[in-house]
Amino acid sequence: MAPSLSRTLMVPRPPLPPKSSRRCRQILPPPLPPPPSSGTTLRHAVCHPPARRFYWLSFAVRRKYRCIPCRDAAGRRHGGGGCAAGGAAAVMALPVAEWQARTARLWAALDPALKERMAAASLHDAVRLGCDLLRSEEEEEAALGRLCHRARTDKEPEAASWYREQGNREFKRGQYQAALRLYSKVCLEDIARAESHGYPDRLLPKVLLRKAECLLCLERLQEAQDILRVLESKIALDGVMTTHLTRLKKLSQLKVKLGEKERSPEPSREARGGIEGEPEVWEENSRISGASSSLRLSFDAEKGRHLVASQDILPGQSLVKEEAFVSVLCPGESLPLQDGDTAWDTRATNADLYCHRCLRQLLASVPCQGCSYAKYCSQDCADMAWQQYHRTECSLGALLLTLGVFCHVALRTVLLAGFAEVSRLVEWSHHGDKNLENPEARCKPLSDAGAGSRGIPGCGSNGRYQSSYQALFHLLPHTEQHSPEHKFLCTLSVVAICKQLQAAGLEAAVLNQESPQQWSKPKACEKTSGELSPELKTVAEAMLRHVLQLQCNAQAITVMQELGPGDGAVVDKKPVRLATAFFPVLSLLNHSCCPNTSVSFTGTAATVRASQPISSGQEVLHCYGPHWCRMRVAERQQLLSQYFFECRCWACLEELKSGVKSVVSIRNSFCCPKCQAQMQGEEGTLCCSNEACATSASRDHLSGRLQELQQQIKKALDLLGVGKADQAIKMLLKCQMDAGTFLSPEHLLMGEIEDHLAQVFATLGKWQEAARHLKKSIEIVEMHHGPSSVETGHELFKLAQILFNGFAVSEALSTIQRAEGILSVHFGPQSAQIQELQEMKACLSELPRNILQRT
Repeated sequence: MAPSLSRTLMVPRPPLPPKSSRRCRQILPPPLPPPPSSGTTLRHAVCHPPARRFYWLSFAVRRKYRCIPCRDAAGRRHGGGGCAAGGAAAVMALPVAEWQARTARLWAALDPALKERMAAASLHDAVRLGCDLLRSEEEEEAALGRLCHRARTDKEPEAASWYREQGNREFKRGQYQAALRLYSKVCLEDIARAESHGYPDRLLPKVLLRKAECLLCLERLQEAQDILRVLESKIALDGVMTTHLTRLKKLSQLKVKLGEKERSPEPSREARGGIEGEPEVWEENSRISGASSSLRLSFDAEKGRHLVASQDILPGQSLVKEEAFVSVLCPGESLPLQDGDTAWDTRATNADLYCHRCLRQLLASVPCQGCSYAKYCSQDCADMAWQQYHRTECSLGALLLTLGVFCHVALRTVLLAGFAEVSRLVEWSHHGDKNLENPEARCKPLSDAGAGSRGIPGCGSNGRYQSSYQALFHLLPHTEQHSPEHKFLCTLSVVAICKQLQAAGLEAAVLNQESPQQWSKPKACEKTSGELSPELKTVAEAMLRHVLQLQCNAQAITVMQELGPGDGAVVDKKPVRLATAFFPVLSLLNHSCCPNTSVSFTGTAATVRASQPISSGQEVLHCYGPHWCRMRVAERQQLLSQYFFECRCWACLEELKSGVKSVVSIRNSFCCPKCQAQMQGEEGTLCCSNEACATSASRDHLSGRLQELQQQIKKALDLLGVGKADQAIKMLLKCQMDAGTFLSPEHLLMGEIEDHLAQVFATLGKWQEAARHLKKSIEIVEMHHGPSSVETGHELFKLAQILFNGFAVSEALSTIQRAEGILSVHFGPQSAQIQELQEMKACLSELPRNILQRT
């Protein structure tokens, strides 16, 4: 949940209604009539639960990600549950469009014989050909340099004052969230640096007051108290503040606030009903790092490596808990600069909102001292990132942003692994290429591998499969299956990075040949030939391998993110791709369009849980995106085939064998405009299934009506976004009437309209109307996804919030219980939504018994 405005740093606080707790904003519901037995109305604090700031998740939180299935070294249909976000997020994974266009033109102009060599080249040979090409094409290098100038990552002193002015402007307009993000450029840690670097004594009290206020907002009471004591001592010693009555008043206010917080601390977990939930039972597997002891690693020629249940598994049981071997924050979208625009973008992107190392949400960020791009949640994270990789990446920021997240992940993977390990495995691959492409020749079935798993690719000499660089390296790059043009683009991109490493004098850092004392300032390289050193060619080869692997093994780390300013009582949230990562153990899960697991993320960690009972001996399966409840088999097969994969799961085989239309097709069908019976036919003209009606209609005509309807719904939501809720309701009700004339009552769009209507009524505080529409939405979601699906759980979460705000206590408690049961299976008892549900339940349960009996 995003921080509330009371946590704004160094900003005058806007007037807000009183807060009932740290996590909820007060919105007064309509008063209840007094109890019959008493002649007086109970105080609001007793008879009303505190209404909560309402986070409206996008309809059913359907996954809008493009599937990237993964394969193991056996080349099977196996691997990392890899969902890479589609649309703009997928574009960010690859180099900018201009660089893609230049490499495409260069490829088209190549001699046919050279094209043939490049298309058939191994990774080793591709890098050498790429080095020769890029050295001879100085114009391309110069063009890449010009593109990098658009991604400004250098320190610019003017930016700080400019952002502060913009923050002041947003604050005066009442756009407090926007102001918060702009003001967040100023950090708590910056105050400490100012103190330690001789900040003028006459100005220090002002800075210390800000620091004390920050610490109070962060609930660091003891530190705030220490700062206030220092300030009082300065007053007593030299009277430095006697002429600044405003500061004296501020000091007094902070002391009062500190006293209030000390007298009324946050309620304990026990007092709030134990909202942390019971600790999960977990026993790690002795053969698979990060996996439960209820799993075993298996291998066969058809499935490759895969995980199998070694005992019966219950829904909600944790199966894998893995930290990403490497992750890179996706920068997020930013508006292209127009002529005359300032170089500084006021839009907050992922790069402003999350720690670039651990992916925690930022409140008081610690910026990198060398670039303006990298930001961290603490000095520890900043120091760790610098030691592990950022000392090398820092001066390459603009180039890495230009060449995309995949190239950035590839470079960071090599830096984290260390040159010695990279060199060892690259050298091994030169002698084992044929075995890599034909793993059956060197991999024994598990039954022949003795007591361990030594015959399975990626396992160490002790037979243990770890979340290690060796396991990551064994994921196939599919060199022969990528298009020659794509391989050419990736080759030139990684070679360009390695040439920049050499030109910037960073080769020693990459090869781990520098001492920490040499890390501060890279020296320019003395080489002028443009020829890469043998060591950097090895690095380029490893990077090329990883970029190609990412096309089929990238895992998107996702998070629910707010849309819009977020200052109202109802805040839109949607799932966004936060980072791209490699998870070697998660890569052991095969795909199924009807999976038996769910994956969730906390920072850089992934947790896989059973979403349904799994019997001993049954394979553990994950869905990469195309789910049988969301897509027809033809759509699923087409999507998966783009990534060298042919799905043969139970759902696909059943649909293909029976030839019967899928449930998705039937429920999302058109209906007859006259009698509302289902329309039949695949293409061209559709006919009413009711023989007595015999109405026909053009599919193109009905599809056109559907598109127009979707555009009208978008316009209605735009009206809601600018505060015109009444107009939005009228437009949505009209859309609902229109949809009922040609769409099936079970069509997902019918549920989506109900969901939007519920959102608008919730915005207006009309909770009963909101609940009525949301219940209809839930009926349709359950039809499509099932009563225990994550989609149903999210809809019930929204309904619980509406019922809570509407003071429908009994119904709210039963809805909370059902939502909690579903969401805990998919996300575990520690998730933010479960915490929110348990807080609501605790609040409602504390109401007097006579109040509960009347609701």
